[in-house]
Amino acid sequence: MRRYSALSLLRHALSPAARWQPAWRSPEPKPSYAVMIIGGGGHGLATAYYLAKVHGITDVVVVEKGWLGGGNTGRNTTNVRSDYMLPESVALYELGLRLYEQLGRELNFNIMLSQRGWLTLIHDQHQMESARHKANSLRCNGVDGEVVGPGILRRMLPLMNLESDARFPVLGAFLQRRGGTIRHDAVAWGYARAADSLGVDIVQNCEVQGFERTGDRITAVHTSRGRLQADRIGLAVAGHSSDVAAMAGFRLPITSYCLQAMVSEPVRPVLHHVVISPATGVYLNQTQKGEIVLGGILDLYPSYGQRGTFPTIEKVITAAVEMFPAFAQLRLMRHWAGIVDMTPDSSPILGQTPIANLQINCGWGTGGFKAIPAGGYLLAHSLVTGKPHPVAEKFGLDRFVTNRLVDEASAAGIAH
Repeated sequence: MRRYSALSLLRHALSPAARWQPAWRSPEPKPSYAVMIIGGGGHGLATAYYLAKVHGITDVVVVEKGWLGGGNTGRNTTNVRSDYMLPESVALYELGLRLYEQLGRELNFNIMLSQRGWLTLIHDQHQMESARHKANSLRCNGVDGEVVGPGILRRMLPLMNLESDARFPVLGAFLQRRGGTIRHDAVAWGYARAADSLGVDIVQNCEVQGFERTGDRITAVHTSRGRLQADRIGLAVAGHSSDVAAMAGFRLPITSYCLQAMVSEPVRPVLHHVVISPATGVYLNQTQKGEIVLGGILDLYPSYGQRGTFPTIEKVITAAVEMFPAFAQLRLMRHWAGIVDMTPDSSPILGQTPIANLQINCGWGTGGFKAIPAGGYLLAHSLVTGKPHPVAEKFGLDRFVTNRLVDEASAAGIAH
């Protein structure tokens, strides 16, 4: 094995950036495109990729006001699963998980998929009956899920407090073995590289500042990089969806909240599964670097902040230490927040808007990362055909007029 001195490593670290091959181009935007995607996060980049790969449309530009994946894609806790209650939700998130399962090979990029299993703890008899019902429902929809008892759980989570005098006693857990984690940055980078290689232009530091409209169509988009025209436009900007929609002249039933997360110092592998407690809303996993990732429920007030707050940190850590007493010895490394877009029924909005040539992908709430491939695939379909994909039909904006809601939060007993 070749050995490097400290001086040699320093010299390589400070070598000119020109020696590194860019993963994607940084082109100047053209005056017009066939399709414009607003938002350079996971959903926007996935949309551009599927437009080019599946539909053969490469005259596409992705405009991002900051850097790729700098929004919710890079600010989540990397969890993926498809164990939802309602058939519409199951189909949607199962599509996302199945696309994720083949994505690394398809993009020739390691997204670090780790299907370590997702455990939803069961604290009382009502949750036990609900978990059994969900397991049967998922089987009917061809999706995996099972209920495991305390004995199996003790072997899976040896550090967990499973004593009967725990604040929230644990009777078992609902397990989806195919659930797990994925490296969030890798998803954005993989889609960006693949879309770029197919001819898509990706323009960073390009903020949308307004729209020109003629009748019910957008004729041009004003950006910080100039005036751009596009025949069709896709909007995928998560927590800022209502702001951009307002620029275009219509309202969305969305409220934006902070969702906070934090990580501990790295330690040896001690937590081999993703764990969530419905009683507290707190969830944990361990990264490949050894950090313990901790998250909780939404802040209780609307906000566009992207930082942690001490009351939430205290609540999350208290619940985590109750579940895993040994974690009290860990030191917290950093904390942050993402801006999530919540709809009245906690389900996404997909498809047509009041603007004829504007299709939308938003309202994912806390479930956006796990659905990136599905969101991109479905938005690409609606941009090309002008009609929703069968999986997306029940998630249209018009459901808030007809009151045919997809209330997954109520069905599952916990938000996405």
